[in-house]
Amino acid sequence: MAGKRESNFFNMLSTLLVISLVSAVALGSVYNLTKGPIELAKQKKQEDAIRQVLPEFDRMVTFNVKSAHDDDSLQFNLAYKSDEVVGLAVKTFSKKGFGGLINLMTGFLPDGTINNISVLDHKETPGLGDKMQKSKSDWSDQFNGKHPEQFNLKVKKDGGDVDAITAATISSRAYVDALQRAYDTYQENKEGLKK
Repeated sequence: MAGKRESNFFNMLSTLLVISLVSAVALGSVYNLTKGPIELAKQKKQEDAIRQVLPEFDRMVTFNVKSAHDDDSLQFNLAYKSDEVVGLAVKTFSKKGFGGLINLMTGFLPDGTINNISVLDHKETPGLGDKMQKSKSDWSDQFNGKHPEQFNLKVKKDGGDVDAITAATISSRAYVDALQRAYDTYQENKEGLKK
């Protein structure tokens, strides 16, 4: 009887180990197969966002700059047309969203005016905070053509000029936090960008 129990235990244990091993190999294989296409899709989304937020350009220089707000860095994409700077696309973020991290691509004209903004990714509430996306509402259009020196990048509840998304003030605050981070970092580094 004791031998049968040991045999059953050994069989169950070995079966469990084989299943775990097969699962781990399958999971690793799927990860390796999808890693490349996922990375390419992210890169294409970012390139499309840059084209969306900037005026037409024929050359771009990309580099990282230390954020004006913390030790993180922001990606700057300086766009040229015939050797003249036509704009700067800044990949910026805020960790203050209702769902956590929000990533934006913000396009500035050479004088610091906001040209356009594209949401790269977020985890905000569907039907509320996700209205920051152009495909969900035109809420983000209120920033286009505005200069942060004259347009206070805070929601009206906080004394600023930004109309918050209805029932999504936290998401709205995070969005403008990301914009302010991009603008402040641009302002801190604009002299070096004239070259």
